[in-house]
Amino acid sequence: MTNTLRIERATLAQLDTVAPLFDAYRQFYEQAPNLPTARSFIADRLQRNESTILLAYDAQGLAVGFCQMYASFCSVEAAPIVVLYDLFVSPVARKTGVGRALLLAARTHAESHGFARMDLTTAKTNTTAQALYRSLGWVKDDVFDAYNLPLKA
Repeated sequence: MTNTLRIERATLAQLDTVAPLFDAYRQFYEQAPNLPTARSFIADRLQRNESTILLAYDAQGLAVGFCQMYASFCSVEAAPIVVLYDLFVSPVARKTGVGRALLLAARTHAESHGFARMDLTTAKTNTTAQALYRSLGWVKDDVFDAYNLPLKA
């Protein structure tokens, strides 16, 4: 599929294309379906230029995956970095190279915008994704543990 795959940066014009994919991504991580929330979240990110979303389309023009990146900084390296926070491929398009193509496009984007590094996290049980990351040169961090602190909004 990758030879007929088209990847482009999403704009507000693609909001109704991205939102269902983002909702499916959230469901993959055990969140209840909620298309209005997904749509609102993506609309805010795009309107505020807070993220970069790359959309993958198959040969028929159907959106089959996306990734979302957030710019950040590494204080230790004193350099800008990018966090690849979301990566999702529709079940019908898995194992066709869509995820690989999105990761390569994300890397190209990051390099062309001067980011020093890309970071991502994934579920410890998501071994399929981990194998893909390793095959593309991503290195697992065995030095630092990640922590989260839930806050009341």
